[in-house]
This record gives sequence, structure tokens and C-alpha cells, in this order.
Amino acid sequence: MPAVDAHLETPATRASRLRLGRFLVGMGLLHFVVRKPFEAIIPKQLGAPRFWNLFAGVAEATSGALLLSTDPQMRRAGGALATATIIGVYPANIQMAIDAGRPRSVATTLPWLRLPLQLPMIRMAWRHARGPAAA
Repeated sequence: MPAVDAHLETPATRASRLRLGRFLVGMGLLHFVVRKPFEAIIPKQLGAPRFWNLFAGVAEATSGALLLSTDPQMRRAGGALATATIIGVYPANIQMAIDAGRPRSVATTLPWLRLPLQLPMIRMAWRHARGPAAA
């Protein structure tokens, strides 16, 4: 991909990119700080919950750091990695909703509400992967 000048990034696109980047860095770090809840939602079929949790944490933190970069190519790489990561962790979010059971309270409803909210995040990450003109 050819480099895109930073001045082509609108203030709204920049704010979106920085917000997503910070969020992903923060979530990535949480995978290391409070491992237990993340490991609990790794689908049993995958096995090795500690490995997958740490792998997801590295992917999230790395994609976020790339999105925060001043280099347009690095930012696009961050958007691509963020897209893949958000899609990749979606099964864990599904597992969390299944484990919560039928939505009967706030605690059991939130995991189900979280599922459709992942879709705009995927779209946002993909737009940043495509560069400022697409975002």
C-alpha cells in the first residue's frame, strides 16, 4: 500500500483511530493483569486457555499500539490486525454469553448485548486498515 499523508486524516478519523487504539492497548494489557476472567471465556474446544488469552492480549495491545503510530502504514497494519483480532476473539464473547445463560438480569443480559456491539468495532477497525480516505 502506498503511504498516505497524515494531513489527509480528518479530525474525526483521527479521534476514532486514537480511541480504538487506546481501547485495544488497554484491553490487551488487561489480559495480562486479570487473566482469570479472560481465560474463563476461551471456548473449551480450543484448549490451552492461558495461551489463547495471552495471544489475544498481545494481538490487542499490538494492534492498538500500531493504530497509535504516527506512520500511516503502521496505522493501516494496526487496523488490519485489529480487524482480525476482534473477529478472532468473537467466539470468546459468544462463549461468555452462553455461559451467562438466558438474559434474566443485568449481569446475564450484558454479555448478549455485547455481541452486536462488536460489529461496529470490526467495521471501524477495517476502515482504519483501509486508510484515511476509507475511514
